[in-house]
Amino acid sequence: MAQNETMHPKLGKVIENIERVMVGKRDVAVLSLVAILAEGHVLLEDVPGVGKTMMVRSLAKSVGADFKRIQFTPDLLPSDVTGVSIYNPKTLEFEYRPGPIMGNIVLADEINRTSPKTQSALLEGMEEANVTVDGVTKSLGRPFFVMATQNPIEYEGTYPLPEAQLDRFLFKIRMGYPTPGEELEILNLAEKERPIHHIQAVITKEELVELQKEIQSIYVDETVKRYIVELVTKTRKHPSVYLGASPRGSIALMKSAQAFAFLYGRDYVIPDDIQYLAPYTLPHRMILKSEAKYEGKSSEQLLSEIISRTSVPVQRSMSN
Repeated sequence: MAQNETMHPKLGKVIENIERVMVGKRDVAVLSLVAILAEGHVLLEDVPGVGKTMMVRSLAKSVGADFKRIQFTPDLLPSDVTGVSIYNPKTLEFEYRPGPIMGNIVLADEINRTSPKTQSALLEGMEEANVTVDGVTKSLGRPFFVMATQNPIEYEGTYPLPEAQLDRFLFKIRMGYPTPGEELEILNLAEKERPIHHIQAVITKEELVELQKEIQSIYVDETVKRYIVELVTKTRKHPSVYLGASPRGSIALMKSAQAFAFLYGRDYVIPDDIQYLAPYTLPHRMILKSEAKYEGKSSEQLLSEIISRTSVPVQRSMSN
């Protein structure tokens, strides 16, 4: 990761804000911000109690965005996510009551605990930037970012996301437990009033939308594009992989690399960006063969193998 590079001034302040609340989770904060800049979404897979909700709340407060939380349960209906039209006897018309998906930053907690029909209501919004209520299409606001969580331990009574739906997420991230030193610092912070209550917005959501537009101008050299295609193609041809990453994975890797370069003050993408982001962008888009799973292999391990065996393009001078 390009830790020695200077961050974009405004976006660097967002990361600093999050670090006041989240101890030792800089990588997750950076990846979440990259996902927003790239207009993508994040699937956060981890055990309860590691700070997933706090991460999203601190991010929303830092950018002055409207935060909504949806607790997914087996009895949740699609209308509980999208909203519903209610008849008003005074006006003799149906009025739309917005659901929580109409927020700017939405935490979809334990998304695998609700039915596929309700999951699809959220996923339509993620993919199309609008939702359909009673046959009428409603556009979502900007920015719009979903961080969905799921517990990888308890699978009883859950509805695992199909591969086609996993493909909708830009990144799949695991936070992990803090180190003993980090956990001690967490206790010190929690001893008094929670730091989240003191977080102030450092940029506006309108500024964030303008920054999203600037991402499109980040230069991606032809050699870097070929490097992305080569990595993705190898996920499809690997003998242990049943189904490799789709072209959507290639696009996701390039878009996230543009956002990552922008975050670190560059107007061009380098191969290091691709190598850093690929483990968060591609493994959840790969389906392993049964024998590979029996042997204890994982998508992350296979991708690491692919990256190590793929030649890195030589960076050309950007001044030419």
